[in-house]
Amino acid sequence: MMTDVVAMDEGVRDRLVLLAGGTSAAGRSAARVLLDAGARVVVVGSDDDRLASVAAEVPGVAVRRCDLTDSDAVDALVDHVHSAHGRVDGLLHLVGGWRGGGGLAGQSDDDFAFLLRSLTALRHVSRSFDEDLRTSDAGRLAIVSSTSVARPLAGGANYATVKAASETWVRAVGQGYAKDARDAAREPTAAAVIFRVKSLAGLEDALAASFLALWDDEAAVLNDVVIGIEGAD
Repeated sequence: MMTDVVAMDEGVRDRLVLLAGGTSAAGRSAARVLLDAGARVVVVGSDDDRLASVAAEVPGVAVRRCDLTDSDAVDALVDHVHSAHGRVDGLLHLVGGWRGGGGLAGQSDDDFAFLLRSLTALRHVSRSFDEDLRTSDAGRLAIVSSTSVARPLAGGANYATVKAASETWVRAVGQGYAKDARDAAREPTAAAVIFRVKSLAGLEDALAASFLALWDDEAAVLNDVVIGIEGAD
């Protein structure tokens, strides 16, 4: 059971974790699991009503409104988080969404622009909190990607393209973590991880448990790793 996983874990206790785009069902599940394990959690979203709902539904969570596609707003978010909560040890990027269908002809520019917002947000938040995660003694960054990256379909070409680009960005982030440790002649302490799912619906708790488990292993084992998230048989 997921509660057993939580009971066994101590690695995330007292660490500060930011859930970017965390007002979704997946974000709420992750917030509960992390808080139960003793972490401090900040949920970031762009909708005040959804943030208020999270705050009411998940006691103990902190919430902050921010447009993560706006680099200036993300810089202000960093300042707020540092002053109110301290430096970040974990980041789960949940900004996403789906648009597609209609074969290749249906891959519209408007849909691509909408999907690209998730990559833009990832670039901003990972850059702005990069120093926090690199210098943490257990920094963990993770995104939720899609199995469509490995086998893209014409009707989901826009979606798979943005997910593939997001994976490339995260792998580059992980290389930066490794290089920073190597240049400092120390063991790596930060890891960038990619979770892949076919569909996240119904797997929110599994994702939360898998993210929590990242603090059970050493960074060198986890960095630049792709982890599949699947439901129970």
